[in-house]
Amino acid sequence: MRLIGLTGGIASGKTTVRKMFERMGAYTLDADELSHKALHQEDVYQKLLKHFGNVILNESGEIDRKKLGQIVINNKQELRFLESVVHPKVAEMREAFIENVRKKDRDAVIVYDVPLLYEKKMENMFDVVIVVYIDRETQIKRIMERNKISEEEAEKRLKLQMDIEEKKKRAQIVIDNRGTKDDTFKQVKNIWSKIKGG
Repeated sequence: MRLIGLTGGIASGKTTVRKMFERMGAYTLDADELSHKALHQEDVYQKLLKHFGNVILNESGEIDRKKLGQIVINNKQELRFLESVVHPKVAEMREAFIENVRKKDRDAVIVYDVPLLYEKKMENMFDVVIVVYIDRETQIKRIMERNKISEEEAEKRLKLQMDIEEKKKRAQIVIDNRGTKDDTFKQVKNIWSKIKGG
């Protein structure tokens, strides 16, 4: 079984690439989705509610990720608290997924999409780390378009992550996502055949 780490910067196209690997036959997992699921777990929900109060809830009483994000984006201490509650639950769900795949398919390739892979020093967990790359200018443009936010807000979000050029330097494999979807898919197909070929 192979475990591949997939990372990049905000709006670099990790989700698109992950779905391409899925089409090729990989089992895939998304750290953001796991974090989202973790917020619905009763123990996580109660800890966060106790710490942050009702301000983080939406009208139906669920945790509102946007409201939570607004609190932690400018407060490192609160961000650390949030991570200390959510990350162990994410790790638990990730391990359960990997174990499940291992039992049914010994030759499986699992692609795990982790935005903060390098920031959280997770690279040693993986057989290979792939970085989805776009330049910083394109990143800012895409974040502004996708999230409907100002350039200043986009810059702020980028500062929460390691610089994309640094991630590119550290990667074992780089997928250049500045071209068309077809260009990207060709790179994914090429990488897939190498992974499957050992």
